Amino acid sequence: MDDLDWKLLALLQCNGRMTYTELARQVGLSVPAVTERVRRLEDAGVIEGYAAHINASAAGYVVTALIAITVQQPAKAKFLRLLETIPEVLECHHVTGADSYIMRLVAASMADLERLIGRINLYGETRTSIVMSTPLPARPLQPPPTAAKRR
Repeated sequence: MDDLDWKLLALLQCNGRMTYTELARQVGLSVPAVTERVRRLEDAGVIEGYAAHINASAAGYVVTALIAITVQQPAKAKFLRLLETIPEVLECHHVTGADSYIMRLVAASMADLERLIGRINLYGETRTSIVMSTPLPARPLQPPPTAAKRR
C-alpha cells in the first residue's frame, strides 16, 4: 500500500459515505483511478466493509461494560456460540494471560447487565468493568511505522 491508499483509507474511515468524486478531488486523482484503488483495497480485504457509527446511549443502551472471562478449553466453542446469540455483545477478543476472552457489551440498564452477566457466567469466572466515559474513542487506523521511522 502506498501513501495514496492510506489517504483514501483515512478519508473513508472518517466518512464511509464519501463519493468517489469527492475522494478523487481530495486525493488529486481521477474518479476511475480512485474507484480502482478502492476496489483493489476491498478485494485485498483491507477494507472489510462500511458502517454507521451509532451512539449506544442515544439508542437506548445506557450501560457499556468490558467483561473478562476465563473459560475452560472444552467449553470455549459452546461459549462462543452463546455469545453469537446475545446481540448486546458488540465484540469479543480471545486474549493471552489469565483471561480467555474480553468482551465489550451494552445494556439498557444495570438490571439488564446483571441478567447478561448471569448468562455469560455459566461458562466461567467473570470480571466486569463499567465504562464511565470514553476519553479516547475508536480512531482511524494509521499507516504502520516504517523501519526508518523506528530508528
